[in-house]
Amino acid sequence: MSSDWLPGKREHQLALGKDWYAVLTARHISWGIPETVLSNLDNCVDAAGVALGRAQSSDRTPTITAQCREAFDALTALMRDIKDRYYKKPPLVDSDFVNLGLKPKDTIKTPIHVPAGQATALITYPGPHVLMLNVCPLAETPADPRADYGFRIYYGILPQGGATEAEAAGPSRYLIKTAVSGEDLPHSKFTRRRKERFDFPAEDSGKIAHFCIRYENSKGEPGPWGPMFSSFIP
Repeated sequence: MSSDWLPGKREHQLALGKDWYAVLTARHISWGIPETVLSNLDNCVDAAGVALGRAQSSDRTPTITAQCREAFDALTALMRDIKDRYYKKPPLVDSDFVNLGLKPKDTIKTPIHVPAGQATALITYPGPHVLMLNVCPLAETPADPRADYGFRIYYGILPQGGATEAEAAGPSRYLIKTAVSGEDLPHSKFTRRRKERFDFPAEDSGKIAHFCIRYENSKGEPGPWGPMFSSFIP
């Protein structure tokens, strides 16, 4: 879980803990927060305050520094647990989140669009029967980080002269003829990486690998097909 809501400096963290205690003292019943949680927060805030005072004094030792870190770790863990368990909207409203030093929760979901961009790849040759695809967007195509969640790489292998019917029906599903669109390619893999390694069986060296890429959003909805491209398998 992100802790962006928690200030980095211990003085600020301690102040936030005190603010939470003050707010929860008045609101914990209506928000369904048990008295024991309020008591634990009070104890953790007090312990962190004492530990910080000792750590900032001339009496500081490595042991005192470690104890201060442990006290703030405990306070952080408790505040994170309180936030996750009890700070829900409703019963909290936006002004409650502001009083707690938090950003109000956005209940309006931003729609995830179907990708509109297209992608292709540059190919490098790291070793025998291995191709490395360096995926990149096509220039001048629309970009939407939420829609362009990842890539579906479609591929198929064309033997010299084309596959026989038996080879096309076998597990490798070799191509009978040159693929002209992504729909002709029998295999696919999804990735979010910009570099994707294809390590083909050694017996595929000398054959031609055909590729086509589509963006997919996080719901698995595809965008338009990118251009076809191919390479000899070394």
